[in-house]
Amino acid sequence: MFRECFENVQKNAPLIHNITNYVTVNDVANAILACGASPIMADEPEEAEDITSICGGLNINLGTLNKRTVEAMFLAGKKANALGHTVLLDPVGAGASRYRSETASRLVQEVSFDVIRGNVSELKALAMGSSTTRGVDADAADAVREENLDDMAAFTKNYAKITGSIIAITGAIDLIADSSRCFVIRNGRPEMSRITGTGCQLSGIMTAYVTANRENPLEAAAAAVALMGLAGEIGWSRMQPGDGNSTYRNRIIDAIDNMTGDQLEQDARMEIR
Repeated sequence: MFRECFENVQKNAPLIHNITNYVTVNDVANAILACGASPIMADEPEEAEDITSICGGLNINLGTLNKRTVEAMFLAGKKANALGHTVLLDPVGAGASRYRSETASRLVQEVSFDVIRGNVSELKALAMGSSTTRGVDADAADAVREENLDDMAAFTKNYAKITGSIIAITGAIDLIADSSRCFVIRNGRPEMSRITGTGCQLSGIMTAYVTANRENPLEAAAAAVALMGLAGEIGWSRMQPGDGNSTYRNRIIDAIDNMTGDQLEQDARMEIR
């Protein structure tokens, strides 16, 4: 299942338009290249629709929000909808400020998203209008744990039903769901949280995976999550004395670049609820 998703990305090499944040834009571009797709970074409103038109997928990330890029997000999102392209929303920091929360809510109302991916606090802020989001980080009170896994899987499926989107909640335990099925992914390393942008990279990769696997979007989104988590495990296993989070970032991208479909299929730790 995941091998096929992987191979379709390699075969189709989808072109992905990213309106993402300037903190992580270079890493997002390199991660998309590493997984076998191609990135375009363009957030000027005057060209947003044109760039979206030549791409197969659109990744909207709220990381460094400003009025100019918000305008580009709506223009590109509606154009992608009109063309039937894949659209993903990464509502970074939803719940941290009124402007950020209102922008995320408006986007969900006015643009049809194939996938909405974020941490649990961000997704709760979108779904319920309140959260304990600490900036771009999930609050510990919201964490997905083994003891609340059934409840959180039900929440994820219910929000998928409400929005019509695949919902991906990523953290120590990852949940990726449509209205009827929830993939539970347990790949990854806690040290990945020390690197700025692993979530942003995942959103770019996930957009590429869903774009290349339009007939199986849920499986594709789950495969992307497993890929990123597995890359974190492989990258960490190759760390040497004296290496730090900058090296770890590069080792994760290298692991994505060197991944094989067989490796992803065999080493993904997942179940379906």
